[in-house]
This record gives sequence, C-alpha cells and structure tokens, in this order.
Amino acid sequence: MVEYQQKSNYGISDLVEIVKLLRGEGGCPWDREQTHESIRSDLIEEACEAIEAIDLKDSDLLREELGDVLLQVVFHCRIEEEAGSFRFEDVCDEVCKKLIIRHPHVFGEIKADTTDEVLKNWDAIKMQTKGQERYTDTLTSVAKSLPALMRAQKVGKRAMRAGMDFRCAEDAINCISMEKAELDKAVAANDVQNIEEEIGDLLFSCVNAARHLGIDAEQALKDSTEKFIKRFSVTEELVSADKLDMKQLPIEELDIYWDKAKHIINSEVTQND
Repeated sequence: MVEYQQKSNYGISDLVEIVKLLRGEGGCPWDREQTHESIRSDLIEEACEAIEAIDLKDSDLLREELGDVLLQVVFHCRIEEEAGSFRFEDVCDEVCKKLIIRHPHVFGEIKADTTDEVLKNWDAIKMQTKGQERYTDTLTSVAKSLPALMRAQKVGKRAMRAGMDFRCAEDAINCISMEKAELDKAVAANDVQNIEEEIGDLLFSCVNAARHLGIDAEQALKDSTEKFIKRFSVTEELVSADKLDMKQLPIEELDIYWDKAKHIINSEVTQND
C-alpha cells in the first residue's frame, strides 16, 4: 500500500505526485504498463468529452472532464520524466514563455488595439519562433491528426493569410458547382480513383465556402448528422406505427415517411418558437 496524506483539497502538485506514485514501485500495475501510444486515444476521448460538456453548458460536468484532460497531460509528462526527457514543470514553463512572447501588446511595447492586429502579430511571431520561412510551412504544420473538416478549414484559413483565397463567398460557392461537375464526369467514366479525388475536392470546396460564410464546417456537419438521426428516428416510429419494417420497404415509400417525419419535426420547431 502506498502512503499518501489525505486532504480536504488537492492542488496540481498533488496530482503530479499521485501520478508519480501510481507509476512507481508498489503503484498500480495498469498505470505502470501504459505508454504514450497505449493511452493516445484516451487523450482524444477525454478532450471530446470536455467539448461535450461545453456543448451541454454543464459546468459541473466540464469541471470533471477538464480534470480528466489534465490527468492525461500529467500522465504523459510523467512518462517523459521517467525517460529523462522533460517534466510537467517544463511544459508549464514553455507555455508561459510562449504566451508572453506571442502577446507583445500586453507584455511588451507593441501596439495592437484590434483582434485583427493581434492575430497578425501572433502569426508573424509564430512563424519566427517556429522557424517557418515559407507560408507553406504554416500549412504543413497543421496537425494531420485533426478531424479532416477541421484541418481543411484551418489550412484554408492559413492560405488566406498568405493571400491565396477566393475573392468572396460567391466565388467559393461557385467552386462547389465546378467540383460537382468534375465529380459527375469521373462517375460517368467509372474512374474509381478519380472519383475519390473529386469527392475530396468537393468536400474541400464546401469547407472553403463555409469559411467565407463564417460557418464552422465541423460544427455544421455535426449538426446535420444530429438532424439526420432525429429524422431517421421519427421515420422509424412512423413506419413501426403502421406495423411495417423499414428494411422491407422500397426507398420510394421510405421517402414518403421521411417527408412526413420532416413535416412533424418542423411543426414542433415552429410551435416551440
């Protein structure tokens, strides 16, 4: 049994020490076996759960989930400390220095009265501190592990800062039609490889249009997915009420039920408004 003083309130130093004990001799066998790679997905999962708490506007849940995210950070730091690389304190030191360097309008003599000026300074300092000599470097530095829509929107935004962008939202929207026409040609030719490429181009053009219209593409798709699930649920309820099985119905009949479900949901929204 590992000895540790029980307290009414704990701080970050306690969390660091507890993780150290869990990973140490006499600690937890599971915790001791973990590596960066084995708990990689846990970091993603905990971050997503924190986002869910934000979406739900649940402060109690957010407090809990942020704690789980913090635990992941401390755990990964402990693995590195055991390898003689860096400590949690080094992570804190680095991020503090980064914040000070990238806010010269707060901690220095640079003047920046608007958000646009702040972002312009931020980008310039970031390129300098990261040794990015070309605009391309800012694009390639966008993490490949990001969700595809989120990464596409971020890449498009950075290209915009380099002057490579559509002149207006209308041009971005017109590009969707152009990419759709190219997809149609690939489908007509039954060119599987080209079809995949053109679908990717079509999705990318949709992301650019969303960016120009001030829409978060990731959130827009998330909302549409939730809308689909809700309509699907109501459609299934309508089909079941008629003692039928969705799988046994042709798509033409399912479309009729789908339209009914859409009407019901829209009526509920109107009544709530």
